[in-house]
Amino acid sequence: MDEKDRMLLKLLEEDCRTAGSVLADMLDLDEEGVRKRVQRMEEEGIIRSYSANIDWEKAGDGYVAAILELKVTPERDFGYDKIAERIAHHPQVRSLRLISGAYDFSMLVVGKDIHEVTRFVSEQIAPTEHIKETATILIMKTYKENGFEIFEKKGRERLPYTF
Repeated sequence: MDEKDRMLLKLLEEDCRTAGSVLADMLDLDEEGVRKRVQRMEEEGIIRSYSANIDWEKAGDGYVAAILELKVTPERDFGYDKIAERIAHHPQVRSLRLISGAYDFSMLVVGKDIHEVTRFVSEQIAPTEHIKETATILIMKTYKENGFEIFEKKGRERLPYTF
């Protein structure tokens, strides 16, 4: 990894749809050089995937999201990894992280409504072996996600007026 690789990664992270020719100009490389760097980093697992930031509510498929924190008893010989594997395979789980503090795992869970999220937690997660405690935090509104600020423009904003 050299400085051009790091710059390329930052540019792709900002907008993975940037054309190869534009990236080449920005990095002072040729297009083939950019393509080879990207391919190498994909093969090495440095670039894991490409994604889009979608407003599912505007698309007509809104969902409810919650942060779920878990206290677990690590498995002998495997620690947290086997538990994480069992939890991560559920499609409702968008992210799963081992954390420090009062809880061991933090995960982002989604469902079509609060009832679906509640059922998932109570029927699929809470009864899982080695899970001692759960805490569910409902996400009411998202202002920034994956580095992208989400603010709707609503015409002119009134300035405060005082006497």
